[in-house]
Amino acid sequence: MIDLDDLVICLTLFSEEKTEKATPKRRKEAREKGQVAKSREVVSAVLLLLMFWCIKILSGYIYDRLTNIISRFLTVFTDVDSLYQSSNLRNMFMQCIWSFFLIVLPIMAVALLASVVANYLQVGFLFSTKPLMPNFNKLNPIQGLKRLFSKNSLIELLKASIKMLLIGYFIYDFLRDNYMMIANFMNMELNTSMAFIGNAIITIGLRSSIMLLVLSVFDYGYQLWEFEKNLKMTKQEIKEEYKQTEGNPQVKSKIKEKQRQLSLRRMMAEVPKADVIITNPTHYAVAIKYDSNISDAPVVTAKGKDLIAYRIKEKAKESNVPVIENKPLAQALFKTTDIGQQIPVEMYQAVAEILAFVYSLKNK
Repeated sequence: MIDLDDLVICLTLFSEEKTEKATPKRRKEAREKGQVAKSREVVSAVLLLLMFWCIKILSGYIYDRLTNIISRFLTVFTDVDSLYQSSNLRNMFMQCIWSFFLIVLPIMAVALLASVVANYLQVGFLFSTKPLMPNFNKLNPIQGLKRLFSKNSLIELLKASIKMLLIGYFIYDFLRDNYMMIANFMNMELNTSMAFIGNAIITIGLRSSIMLLVLSVFDYGYQLWEFEKNLKMTKQEIKEEYKQTEGNPQVKSKIKEKQRQLSLRRMMAEVPKADVIITNPTHYAVAIKYDSNISDAPVVTAKGKDLIAYRIKEKAKESNVPVIENKPLAQALFKTTDIGQQIPVEMYQAVAEILAFVYSLKNK
């Protein structure tokens, strides 16, 4: 039988809304799974923009290479004797392939660099194998239909429609402005027609890329909002995470160790400010500071046993703070007085005598 109280708790957990921002632990786990705020539109836009910009910069170089390829074709195919020599054809094809490779190489290099930079600017350095793991849920036809008619699918369809409309407009605008040259295209010389085609590709490509870059800014904002929304947690999830984290003995041990180290550093920083160090002399060391403007009685500013006592004495020697041996007083102060507290009344006389001796040494 299911306990009624447990059932109520379960229903409460399922019905609770995710209203709280994700914790650093939740964000770290999501990043390890490859779940980050990222827009593919940004990568595509930057890649296309830099590719077309590269084509524009290298247009003269590309033009020379293309004319070289075409001239080689025309030279071989207009020479009847060359057509019957396989070596000539083979050499021509190899040279054409090499020329084409030299055209494509710088453009592909820029595209690769643009892709890496665009991804890095969005998510930084990220390597995760979890997205590469097979997900058999994607083979489920019911889940596939749900994804097909989901909100994300509709948004992707809307983005694709907007992009197609705008690119179509840029093509129409270019054709409208250059309809006279298009009508006379068949009568153009080869060089002129190639220049016209190159200009058309670069103009339409750059306009479309800039448009995609503007749209990608909005898409990145949406992806960031969607990511933060999906990453949100319920109050109960935060409580459970806190229990798991704080309840971990290793985490608690590390926290306590850091606290001890910070406390020790703060205490050691007070040693040079002390008036005197009272020692056992080997097992205990207690730093005393008296300022009549701050307190009515001397205050213990640092104390330690064994190794810490040794460090206090060494620090005192480095800072020229007097070290006085008084076994019973050092033990009594160490056991009865905490750091930052005034010494007990019954020890006033003994401490006063030591301070008077120290002050007399300083006056001399």
